[in-house]
Amino acid sequence: MEYIQKLAEQQEAIHLENTTDSFFGDFQLGHLLNAAGIRKLRGAAPLKVFGAIFRLPFAGNNFFRGIAKNQALGFGKDAAYNLLRNPRHNWRKLMLGLAVKIVTVFTLLTDGEREKVLIFDSSTYDRSRSKKVELLAWVFDHTLGKSIRGFSMLTIGWSDGYSFIPLDFVLGSSANTKSRICEARKPVDKRTCGHMRRLEAVRKSTEPLAAMLARVLAAGITADYILMDSWFSFPVIIATLSQYRPVICMLKDMPTVFYKHEGQWYTLGRLYGRLRKRPGLAKILASVMVETKQGQQVKIVFVRHRHKRDWLAVLSTDLELADAEIIRIYGKRWDIEVCFKMLKQHLRLEKEAQLRDYDGLIGHTTVVMIRYMFLAFRQRLHTDQRTVGSLFHACCDEVKDLTLAEALQRLLALVIEKIRGTGEFAADVISKMIDAMMGAAVELMETIRDLHNKNYGILAS
Repeated sequence: MEYIQKLAEQQEAIHLENTTDSFFGDFQLGHLLNAAGIRKLRGAAPLKVFGAIFRLPFAGNNFFRGIAKNQALGFGKDAAYNLLRNPRHNWRKLMLGLAVKIVTVFTLLTDGEREKVLIFDSSTYDRSRSKKVELLAWVFDHTLGKSIRGFSMLTIGWSDGYSFIPLDFVLGSSANTKSRICEARKPVDKRTCGHMRRLEAVRKSTEPLAAMLARVLAAGITADYILMDSWFSFPVIIATLSQYRPVICMLKDMPTVFYKHEGQWYTLGRLYGRLRKRPGLAKILASVMVETKQGQQVKIVFVRHRHKRDWLAVLSTDLELADAEIIRIYGKRWDIEVCFKMLKQHLRLEKEAQLRDYDGLIGHTTVVMIRYMFLAFRQRLHTDQRTVGSLFHACCDEVKDLTLAEALQRLLALVIEKIRGTGEFAADVISKMIDAMMGAAVELMETIRDLHNKNYGILAS
Protein backbone atom coordinates (compact mmCIF):
# COMPACT_ATOMS: atom_id res chain seq x y z
CA MET A 1 0.00 0.00 0.00
CA GLU A 2 2.87 2.36 0.75
CA TYR A 3 4.28 1.70 -2.71
CA ILE A 4 0.92 2.44 -4.36
CA GLN A 5 0.59 5.66 -2.36
CA LYS A 6 3.99 6.83 -3.54
CA LEU A 7 3.05 6.06 -7.15
CA ALA A 8 -0.20 7.95 -6.70
CA GLU A 9 1.60 11.00 -5.39
CA GLN A 10 4.06 10.86 -8.30
CA GLN A 11 1.28 10.66 -10.88
CA GLU A 12 -0.63 13.50 -9.23
CA ALA A 13 2.45 15.70 -9.36
CA ILE A 14 3.12 14.80 -13.01
CA HIS A 15 -0.44 15.64 -14.09
CA LEU A 16 -0.52 18.92 -12.22
CA GLU A 17 2.87 19.88 -13.60
CA ASN A 18 1.75 19.12 -17.16
CA THR A 19 -1.41 21.24 -16.75
CA THR A 20 0.42 24.26 -15.37
CA ASP A 21 3.35 23.86 -17.76
CA SER A 22 0.88 24.09 -20.63
CA PHE A 23 -0.46 27.35 -19.19
CA PHE A 24 3.08 28.69 -18.68
CA GLY A 25 4.04 27.72 -22.22
CA ASP A 26 0.94 29.19 -23.85
CA PHE A 27 1.64 32.60 -22.30
CA GLN A 28 5.46 32.39 -22.39
CA LEU A 29 5.84 32.86 -18.66
CA GLY A 30 9.58 32.22 -18.89
CA HIS A 31 9.99 35.25 -21.16
CA LEU A 32 7.78 37.35 -18.90
CA LEU A 33 9.91 36.41 -15.87
CA ASN A 34 13.05 37.38 -17.76
CA ALA A 35 11.52 40.70 -18.87
CA ALA A 36 10.60 41.44 -15.23
CA GLY A 37 14.23 40.99 -14.16
CA ILE A 38 13.54 37.60 -12.53
CA ARG A 39 16.55 35.75 -13.93
CA LYS A 40 18.74 32.86 -12.92
CA LEU A 41 21.88 33.85 -11.05
CA ARG A 42 22.71 30.46 -9.54
CA GLY A 43 20.92 27.26 -8.62
CA ALA A 44 17.48 26.37 -9.96
CA ALA A 45 15.83 28.21 -12.85
CA PRO A 46 13.30 30.89 -11.76
CA LEU A 47 10.50 29.27 -13.80
CA LYS A 48 11.01 25.96 -11.99
CA VAL A 49 10.94 27.61 -8.56
CA PHE A 50 7.96 29.77 -9.52
CA GLY A 51 6.09 26.70 -10.78
CA ALA A 52 6.68 24.79 -7.56
CA ILE A 53 5.24 27.65 -5.47
CA PHE A 54 2.39 28.15 -7.93
CA ARG A 55 1.19 24.52 -7.69
CA LEU A 56 1.04 24.28 -3.89
CA PRO A 57 -2.73 24.75 -3.29
CA PHE A 58 -3.72 22.56 -6.25
CA ALA A 59 -1.62 19.71 -4.86
CA GLY A 60 -3.00 20.23 -1.34
CA ASN A 61 0.38 21.29 0.08
CA ASN A 62 1.50 24.23 2.16
CA PHE A 63 4.83 26.02 1.83
CA PHE A 64 6.52 23.85 4.45
CA ARG A 65 5.50 20.44 3.08
CA GLY A 66 5.53 21.39 -0.59
CA ILE A 67 8.80 23.34 -0.66
CA ALA A 68 10.87 23.06 2.52
CA LYS A 69 10.42 19.28 3.00
CA ASN A 70 10.09 18.25 -0.65
CA GLN A 71 13.45 16.77 -1.61
CA ALA A 72 12.23 15.79 -5.08
CA LEU A 73 12.24 19.41 -6.25
CA GLY A 74 16.00 19.66 -6.61
CA PHE A 75 16.22 22.92 -4.69
CA GLY A 76 15.64 23.99 -1.10
CA LYS A 77 13.46 26.51 0.65
CA ASP A 78 16.20 29.17 0.38
CA ALA A 79 15.80 29.23 -3.41
CA ALA A 80 12.05 29.83 -3.05
CA TYR A 81 12.50 32.54 -0.43
CA ASN A 82 15.24 34.24 -2.48
CA LEU A 83 12.94 34.31 -5.51
CA LEU A 84 10.15 36.01 -3.55
CA ARG A 85 12.26 38.38 -1.46
CA ASN A 86 14.55 39.89 -4.10
CA PRO A 87 13.78 43.66 -4.22
CA ARG A 88 15.02 43.86 -7.83
CA HIS A 89 12.32 41.54 -9.14
CA ASN A 90 9.61 43.54 -10.90
CA TRP A 91 6.56 41.51 -9.89
CA ARG A 92 4.21 44.24 -11.09
CA LYS A 93 5.58 43.99 -14.62
CA LEU A 94 5.23 40.20 -14.57
CA MET A 95 1.64 40.30 -13.36
CA LEU A 96 0.51 43.02 -15.76
CA GLY A 97 2.34 41.45 -18.71
CA LEU A 98 0.58 38.12 -18.18
CA ALA A 99 -2.77 39.83 -17.58
CA VAL A 100 -2.52 41.71 -20.89
CA LYS A 101 -1.98 38.45 -22.77
CA ILE A 102 -4.96 36.76 -21.10
CA VAL A 103 -7.24 39.79 -21.56
CA THR A 104 -6.29 39.86 -25.25
CA VAL A 105 -7.50 36.26 -25.59
CA PHE A 106 -10.70 37.01 -23.69
CA THR A 107 -11.37 40.06 -25.87
CA LEU A 108 -11.29 37.87 -28.97
CA LEU A 109 -13.89 35.61 -27.35
CA THR A 110 -16.17 38.48 -26.31
CA ASP A 111 -18.85 40.26 -28.28
CA GLY A 112 -17.60 43.71 -29.25
CA GLU A 113 -20.79 45.30 -27.90
CA ARG A 114 -20.29 43.88 -24.40
CA GLU A 115 -18.93 46.47 -21.99
CA LYS A 116 -15.45 45.94 -20.58
CA VAL A 117 -14.80 47.53 -17.21
CA LEU A 118 -11.95 48.29 -14.85
CA ILE A 119 -12.80 47.72 -11.19
CA PHE A 120 -11.13 49.29 -8.16
CA ASP A 121 -11.59 47.85 -4.70
CA SER A 122 -9.70 47.32 -1.47
CA SER A 123 -9.57 44.34 0.87
CA THR A 124 -7.67 43.61 4.06
CA TYR A 125 -4.63 41.34 4.10
CA ASP A 126 -4.93 39.82 7.57
CA ARG A 127 -1.76 39.18 9.60
CA SER A 128 -3.35 39.29 13.05
CA ARG A 129 -0.89 36.79 14.52
CA SER A 130 2.17 38.66 13.31
CA LYS A 131 4.19 41.22 15.23
CA LYS A 132 7.42 41.68 13.28
CA VAL A 133 6.34 41.80 9.65
CA GLU A 134 7.92 44.67 7.75
CA LEU A 135 5.51 47.66 7.40
CA LEU A 136 2.80 45.84 9.38
CA ALA A 137 0.08 48.32 10.41
CA TRP A 138 -3.34 48.66 11.99
CA VAL A 139 -5.92 48.70 9.17
CA PHE A 140 -9.68 48.95 9.48
CA ASP A 141 -11.68 45.93 8.35
CA HIS A 142 -15.16 47.12 7.29
CA THR A 143 -16.52 43.56 7.37
CA LEU A 144 -15.49 43.00 10.99
CA GLY A 145 -16.05 46.63 12.00
CA LYS A 146 -12.71 46.90 13.78
CA SER A 147 -9.00 47.43 13.17
CA ILE A 148 -6.73 44.44 12.64
CA ARG A 149 -3.00 43.94 12.13
CA GLY A 150 -2.22 43.57 8.46
CA PHE A 151 -2.27 45.50 5.19
CA SER A 152 -4.80 47.11 2.86
CA MET A 153 -4.71 45.46 -0.56
CA LEU A 154 -5.86 47.97 -3.19
CA THR A 155 -6.56 46.09 -6.42
CA ILE A 156 -7.53 46.96 -9.96
CA GLY A 157 -9.00 44.31 -12.23
CA TRP A 158 -10.57 43.87 -15.67
CA SER A 159 -13.94 42.25 -16.36
CA ASP A 160 -16.24 41.72 -19.31
CA GLY A 161 -19.06 40.50 -17.07
CA TYR A 162 -18.07 36.85 -17.55
CA SER A 163 -14.38 36.63 -16.59
CA PHE A 164 -12.35 38.70 -14.13
CA ILE A 165 -8.58 39.21 -14.30
CA PRO A 166 -6.61 41.07 -11.57
CA LEU A 167 -4.20 43.53 -13.16
CA ASP A 168 -2.30 45.31 -10.40
CA PHE A 169 -2.32 45.77 -6.63
CA VAL A 170 -0.82 47.91 -3.90
CA LEU A 171 -0.14 46.27 -0.53
CA GLY A 172 -0.65 49.34 1.62
CA SER A 173 0.57 49.92 5.15
CA SER A 174 -0.49 53.26 6.66
CA ALA A 175 0.38 56.88 5.98
CA ASN A 176 0.09 57.54 9.72
CA THR A 177 3.30 56.55 11.50
CA LYS A 178 1.34 55.94 14.71
CA SER A 179 -0.67 53.22 12.97
CA ARG A 180 2.41 51.38 11.70
CA ILE A 181 3.51 48.58 14.00
CA CYS A 182 6.81 47.93 12.19
CA GLU A 183 8.78 50.22 9.92
CA ALA A 184 10.75 49.30 6.80
CA ARG A 185 14.01 47.90 8.16
CA LYS A 186 15.52 46.11 5.18
CA PRO A 187 18.35 48.04 3.47
CA VAL A 188 17.19 48.42 -0.13
CA ASP A 189 18.76 50.22 -3.08
CA LYS A 190 16.61 53.27 -3.89
CA ARG A 191 16.70 52.38 -7.59
CA THR A 192 14.96 49.03 -7.08
CA CYS A 193 11.31 48.04 -7.39
CA GLY A 194 11.33 47.10 -3.71
CA HIS A 195 12.11 50.66 -2.64
CA MET A 196 9.42 52.12 -4.90
CA ARG A 197 6.78 49.76 -3.52
CA ARG A 198 7.74 50.64 0.06
CA LEU A 199 7.19 54.32 -0.72
CA GLU A 200 3.87 53.42 -2.31
CA ALA A 201 2.82 51.45 0.77
CA VAL A 202 3.01 54.44 3.14
CA ARG A 203 0.99 56.86 1.02
CA LYS A 204 -2.69 57.61 1.53
CA SER A 205 -4.81 54.70 0.37
CA THR A 206 -6.41 56.61 -2.53
CA GLU A 207 -3.23 58.22 -3.92
CA PRO A 208 -2.12 55.28 -6.12
CA LEU A 209 -5.46 55.07 -7.99
CA ALA A 210 -4.58 57.37 -10.90
CA ALA A 211 -1.09 55.87 -11.32
CA MET A 212 -2.49 52.33 -11.37
CA LEU A 213 -5.13 53.29 -13.93
CA ALA A 214 -2.64 55.04 -16.20
CA ARG A 215 -0.29 52.07 -15.97
CA VAL A 216 -2.84 49.43 -17.05
CA LEU A 217 -4.20 51.57 -19.88
CA ALA A 218 -0.67 52.23 -21.15
CA ALA A 219 -0.04 48.46 -21.12
CA GLY A 220 -2.84 47.99 -23.67
CA ILE A 221 -5.84 47.07 -21.51
CA THR A 222 -9.09 48.26 -23.11
CA ALA A 223 -12.14 49.22 -21.03
CA ASP A 224 -15.28 51.33 -21.37
CA TYR A 225 -15.96 52.24 -17.73
CA ILE A 226 -14.34 52.43 -14.31
CA LEU A 227 -16.31 50.92 -11.42
CA MET A 228 -15.73 51.74 -7.74
CA ASP A 229 -17.32 51.19 -4.36
CA SER A 230 -18.45 54.03 -2.12
CA TRP A 231 -15.09 54.10 -0.28
CA PHE A 232 -13.58 55.90 -3.29
CA SER A 233 -16.57 58.07 -4.23
CA PHE A 234 -15.10 61.49 -3.40
CA PRO A 235 -15.63 64.21 -6.04
CA VAL A 236 -11.91 64.87 -6.46
CA ILE A 237 -11.18 61.17 -7.10
CA ILE A 238 -14.12 60.86 -9.51
CA ALA A 239 -12.96 63.94 -11.42
CA THR A 240 -9.38 62.63 -11.66
CA LEU A 241 -10.26 59.14 -12.85
CA SER A 242 -12.98 60.28 -15.25
CA GLN A 243 -10.26 61.96 -17.32
CA TYR A 244 -9.29 58.44 -18.43
CA ARG A 245 -12.65 56.66 -18.65
CA PRO A 246 -16.26 57.34 -17.52
CA VAL A 247 -16.76 56.46 -13.84
CA ILE A 248 -19.68 54.59 -12.29
CA CYS A 249 -19.57 54.27 -8.51
CA MET A 250 -21.70 53.74 -5.43
CA LEU A 251 -22.25 56.81 -3.21
CA LYS A 252 -22.71 57.16 0.53
CA ASP A 253 -24.27 60.03 2.41
CA MET A 254 -21.36 62.04 3.84
CA PRO A 255 -21.84 65.30 5.76
CA THR A 256 -18.89 66.99 3.99
CA VAL A 257 -19.79 66.07 0.39
CA PHE A 258 -22.34 68.29 -1.40
CA TYR A 259 -24.08 68.22 -4.78
CA LYS A 260 -25.56 71.27 -6.55
CA HIS A 261 -29.16 70.94 -7.70
CA GLU A 262 -31.30 73.87 -8.94
CA GLY A 263 -28.79 76.38 -7.57
CA GLN A 264 -28.62 74.88 -4.05
CA TRP A 265 -26.04 72.59 -2.43
CA TYR A 266 -27.30 69.42 -0.73
CA THR A 267 -25.84 66.38 0.94
CA LEU A 268 -26.85 63.11 -0.69
CA GLY A 269 -29.56 62.40 1.89
CA ARG A 270 -31.11 65.85 1.58
CA LEU A 271 -30.91 65.66 -2.21
CA TYR A 272 -32.90 62.41 -2.17
CA GLY A 273 -35.51 64.04 0.06
CA ARG A 274 -36.00 66.87 -2.48
CA LEU A 275 -36.66 64.56 -5.44
CA ARG A 276 -40.01 63.26 -6.63
CA LYS A 277 -40.09 59.45 -6.35
CA ARG A 278 -41.50 57.07 -8.90
CA PRO A 279 -44.77 55.49 -7.75
CA GLY A 280 -45.44 51.89 -6.81
CA LEU A 281 -42.72 49.30 -6.29
CA ALA A 282 -40.33 50.65 -8.91
CA LYS A 283 -36.73 49.47 -8.41
CA ILE A 284 -35.38 52.79 -9.63
CA LEU A 285 -36.81 55.46 -7.34
CA ALA A 286 -35.42 58.63 -8.93
CA SER A 287 -32.55 60.09 -10.97
CA VAL A 288 -31.11 63.58 -11.22
CA MET A 289 -28.36 65.61 -12.91
CA VAL A 290 -26.18 67.47 -10.39
CA GLU A 291 -22.89 69.31 -10.18
CA THR A 292 -20.02 68.43 -7.84
CA LYS A 293 -17.63 70.81 -6.05
CA GLN A 294 -15.15 70.09 -8.84
CA GLY A 295 -17.56 71.70 -11.35
CA GLN A 296 -18.32 68.32 -12.94
CA GLN A 297 -21.77 67.36 -14.21
CA VAL A 298 -22.80 63.87 -13.04
CA LYS A 299 -25.91 61.73 -12.95
CA ILE A 300 -27.12 60.11 -9.72
CA VAL A 301 -29.59 57.22 -9.78
CA PHE A 302 -31.42 56.23 -6.58
CA VAL A 303 -32.54 52.60 -6.34
CA ARG A 304 -34.56 50.68 -3.79
CA HIS A 305 -32.59 48.70 -1.21
CA ARG A 306 -33.42 45.01 -1.56
CA HIS A 307 -32.98 44.03 2.09
CA LYS A 308 -34.33 46.97 4.06
CA ARG A 309 -36.53 50.02 3.71
CA ASP A 310 -33.84 52.31 2.41
CA TRP A 311 -32.23 53.47 -0.81
CA LEU A 312 -28.89 53.24 -2.58
CA ALA A 313 -27.32 55.80 -4.88
CA VAL A 314 -25.13 55.15 -7.94
CA LEU A 315 -23.25 57.94 -9.73
CA SER A 316 -22.26 58.04 -13.41
CA THR A 317 -20.10 60.58 -15.19
CA ASP A 318 -21.56 59.36 -18.50
CA LEU A 319 -24.70 61.49 -18.72
CA GLU A 320 -26.02 59.68 -21.80
CA LEU A 321 -26.45 56.32 -20.08
CA ALA A 322 -30.00 55.28 -19.17
CA ASP A 323 -30.78 54.73 -15.50
CA ALA A 324 -31.21 50.97 -15.90
CA GLU A 325 -27.94 50.72 -17.87
CA ILE A 326 -26.02 52.46 -15.09
CA ILE A 327 -27.30 49.94 -12.54
CA ARG A 328 -26.66 46.98 -14.86
CA ILE A 329 -23.08 47.97 -15.60
CA TYR A 330 -22.34 48.69 -11.95
CA GLY A 331 -23.42 45.11 -11.16
CA LYS A 332 -20.20 43.88 -12.79
CA ARG A 333 -18.27 45.23 -9.80
CA TRP A 334 -19.23 42.10 -7.87
CA ASP A 335 -16.60 40.13 -9.83
CA ILE A 336 -13.79 41.59 -7.74
CA GLU A 337 -15.50 40.51 -4.51
CA VAL A 338 -15.55 36.94 -5.83
CA CYS A 339 -11.84 37.27 -6.63
CA PHE A 340 -11.00 38.39 -3.07
CA LYS A 341 -12.92 35.45 -1.61
CA MET A 342 -11.11 32.99 -3.87
CA LEU A 343 -7.69 34.46 -3.09
CA LYS A 344 -8.21 34.09 0.64
CA GLN A 345 -10.39 31.00 0.95
CA HIS A 346 -8.94 28.67 -1.69
CA LEU A 347 -5.67 30.11 -3.01
CA ARG A 348 -4.16 30.76 0.46
CA LEU A 349 -3.26 34.40 0.12
CA GLU A 350 -2.87 35.07 3.84
CA LYS A 351 -1.81 31.73 5.32
CA GLU A 352 0.41 29.86 2.89
CA ALA A 353 3.77 31.53 3.56
CA GLN A 354 4.47 33.32 6.83
CA LEU A 355 6.90 35.83 5.37
CA ARG A 356 8.14 38.82 7.36
CA ASP A 357 9.89 40.51 4.45
CA TYR A 358 7.81 43.08 2.53
CA ASP A 359 9.34 42.09 -0.83
CA GLY A 360 8.40 38.49 -0.05
CA LEU A 361 4.80 39.52 0.61
CA ILE A 362 4.66 41.31 -2.75
CA GLY A 363 6.14 38.30 -4.56
CA HIS A 364 3.83 35.79 -2.91
CA THR A 365 0.72 37.94 -3.49
CA THR A 366 1.65 38.14 -7.17
CA VAL A 367 1.93 34.35 -7.38
CA VAL A 368 -1.52 33.99 -5.77
CA MET A 369 -3.01 36.50 -8.21
CA ILE A 370 -1.57 34.51 -11.13
CA ARG A 371 -3.19 31.36 -9.71
CA TYR A 372 -6.53 33.13 -10.03
CA MET A 373 -5.69 34.09 -13.64
CA PHE A 374 -4.95 30.42 -14.34
CA LEU A 375 -8.37 29.34 -13.03
CA ALA A 376 -10.16 32.15 -14.88
CA PHE A 377 -8.41 31.18 -18.12
CA ARG A 378 -9.31 27.49 -17.76
CA GLN A 379 -12.92 28.41 -17.03
CA ARG A 380 -13.17 30.65 -20.10
CA LEU A 381 -11.16 28.45 -22.45
CA HIS A 382 -13.41 25.46 -21.92
CA THR A 383 -16.62 27.56 -21.79
CA ASP A 384 -17.15 26.09 -18.33
CA GLN A 385 -20.38 27.22 -16.67
CA ARG A 386 -19.05 26.48 -13.18
CA THR A 387 -17.81 29.19 -10.86
CA VAL A 388 -14.08 29.69 -10.36
CA GLY A 389 -14.45 28.22 -6.88
CA SER A 390 -16.03 24.99 -8.10
CA LEU A 391 -13.45 24.87 -10.91
CA PHE A 392 -10.68 24.96 -8.28
CA HIS A 393 -12.13 21.88 -6.59
CA ALA A 394 -12.67 20.24 -9.98
CA CYS A 395 -8.97 20.71 -10.82
CA CYS A 396 -8.04 18.98 -7.57
CA ASP A 397 -10.59 16.19 -8.20
CA GLU A 398 -9.31 15.76 -11.74
CA VAL A 399 -5.82 15.17 -10.38
CA LYS A 400 -7.20 12.59 -7.93
CA ASP A 401 -9.15 10.76 -10.68
CA LEU A 402 -6.03 10.43 -12.80
CA THR A 403 -4.07 9.30 -9.76
CA LEU A 404 -6.56 6.44 -9.17
CA ALA A 405 -6.35 5.32 -12.79
CA GLU A 406 -2.57 5.37 -12.83
CA ALA A 407 -2.39 3.60 -9.46
CA LEU A 408 -4.65 0.79 -10.75
CA GLN A 409 -2.54 0.48 -13.87
CA ARG A 410 0.67 0.23 -11.86
CA LEU A 411 -0.91 -2.25 -9.43
CA LEU A 412 -2.12 -4.50 -12.27
CA ALA A 413 1.28 -4.32 -13.91
CA LEU A 414 2.91 -5.56 -10.70
CA VAL A 415 0.37 -8.39 -10.39
CA ILE A 416 0.94 -9.52 -13.98
CA GLU A 417 4.71 -9.53 -13.50
CA LYS A 418 4.30 -11.71 -10.40
CA ILE A 419 2.02 -14.14 -12.31
CA ARG A 420 4.42 -14.40 -15.23
CA GLY A 421 7.28 -14.97 -12.84
CA THR A 422 5.66 -18.11 -11.42
CA GLY A 423 5.52 -19.77 -14.86
CA GLU A 424 2.32 -21.60 -13.91
CA PHE A 425 0.03 -19.99 -16.49
CA ALA A 426 0.12 -19.93 -20.28
CA ALA A 427 0.33 -16.64 -22.18
CA ASP A 428 -3.28 -16.82 -23.42
CA VAL A 429 -4.53 -17.39 -19.87
CA ILE A 430 -2.55 -14.40 -18.60
CA SER A 431 -3.97 -12.29 -21.45
CA LYS A 432 -7.53 -13.24 -20.49
CA MET A 433 -6.80 -12.42 -16.85
CA ILE A 434 -5.48 -8.98 -17.87
CA ASP A 435 -8.60 -8.28 -19.98
CA ALA A 436 -10.90 -9.33 -17.13
CA MET A 437 -9.11 -7.24 -14.51
CA MET A 438 -8.85 -4.16 -16.74
CA GLY A 439 -12.52 -4.47 -17.71
CA ALA A 440 -13.55 -4.65 -14.06
CA ALA A 441 -11.35 -1.67 -13.19
CA VAL A 442 -12.77 0.46 -16.03
CA GLU A 443 -16.32 -0.51 -15.08
CA LEU A 444 -15.66 0.46 -11.45
CA MET A 445 -14.25 3.86 -12.41
CA GLU A 446 -17.15 4.57 -14.78
CA THR A 447 -19.62 3.73 -12.01
CA ILE A 448 -17.85 6.06 -9.60
CA ARG A 449 -17.78 8.85 -12.18
CA ASP A 450 -21.48 8.42 -13.03
CA LEU A 451 -22.41 8.61 -9.35
CA HIS A 452 -20.26 11.74 -8.95
CA ASN A 453 -21.86 13.43 -11.97
CA LYS A 454 -25.34 12.48 -10.78
CA ASN A 455 -24.70 13.92 -7.32
CA TYR A 456 -23.13 17.06 -8.81
CA GLY A 457 -26.20 17.52 -11.05
CA ILE A 458 -28.56 17.20 -8.06
CA LEU A 459 -26.56 19.75 -6.06
CA ALA A 460 -26.33 22.16 -8.99
CA SER A 461 -30.07 22.03 -9.62
